[in-house]
Amino acid sequence: MQTQEITIRVSSDAAKVYESASHEERLKLDLLLSLKLGEVRKKKRPLEEIMSEISEKAQKRGLTPEILESILNEQ
Repeated sequence: MQTQEITIRVSSDAAKVYESASHEERLKLDLLLSLKLGEVRKKKRPLEEIMSEISEKAQKRGLTPEILESILNEQ
C-alpha cells in the first residue's frame, strides 16, 4: 500500500496520546485512520458523521481519553 503524509487537527488530548504512543502503536493508529477515511469515500458519508459515530460508540462502550492512553501505553 502506498502512503502519503498529511496534517490533521485533533484535540490536545488526542495529540498527546498519539505523541506518547510507540512507533508500533502509531502505525496501528495511522492504519485505523486510513481505513476510516477510506470508508468516507466508499459510503459517501460526511467525515464528521463518521467521526461522531466512532466517538459515540467508544463513549458508550466506556472509552475515555485516560483509558485510551492506558491502552496505548500497554506493552
